Amino acid sequence: MTKLTLGSLFDGIGVFPLAASRYEIQPIWASEIEKAPISITKRHFPNMHHLGDITKVNGGEIPPVHIITFGSPCQNLSNIGKREGLTGSQSSLFYHAIRIIEEMWCATNGTYPVITVWENVMGAFSSNNRLDFKAVLESFANTEIPMPDSQFWANAEMVRGNDVDVAWRLLDAQYWGRPTLAQRRRRIFLVADFGGTRATEILFKGRDLQSVFTSCRESRQSSTIASRISTQKAGGENTHHPSLSRKTHAKYSQRKK
Repeated sequence: MTKLTLGSLFDGIGVFPLAASRYEIQPIWASEIEKAPISITKRHFPNMHHLGDITKVNGGEIPPVHIITFGSPCQNLSNIGKREGLTGSQSSLFYHAIRIIEEMWCATNGTYPVITVWENVMGAFSSNNRLDFKAVLESFANTEIPMPDSQFWANAEMVRGNDVDVAWRLLDAQYWGRPTLAQRRRRIFLVADFGGTRATEILFKGRDLQSVFTSCRESRQSSTIASRISTQKAGGENTHHPSLSRKTHAKYSQRKK
């Protein structure tokens, strides 16, 4: 069985690679420019290649991976600040991640990446009169996505097409892990499945989480219970899946090759 591989853009201290490695997904490379976070990641993953500045990375020239993860800069999307949105000097770096994904996709004839995961602040739903999140969806889908009839983005939803599924969900970190956070920390998680229909299964299907205390049976059991509670609470209001409003399902055009 082929081992899944992962590349991390805007890597920070390597949280995505760390989570992936606990489920036997192999981190291959990362892009980060800050020295302190890079030193932490190198300590945890000495064999992971560091690509440096994302603006200088060519997705067609780096090792292809099954999964690309990235939490692009949120400063211009956050509810705090001037809120320049995706046109801001920091949050606009989002488009370099999309460029790298497209370059890899084209270089591998649509084989890689298979899955992309994007994470960002809740403010991405509302910045630029809610048009920034529309632009995010269209960047992954490579086609126009209509605004919801309500003109507001749901906390959990999906759009489906011929060659990609895109699903997103608002999660609150205070309900995840042990110990839990005392305050709300809500983040959008978006999954794009190129050529498949697994995005909703990844985001909405409840499953037990792996305990970090693998040597203690009691800790594993309590972690399992906590994870089930977390799955129910994490999204807050409007995060229940099954119907996923059909009105927002969009038929995608074929991705560029």
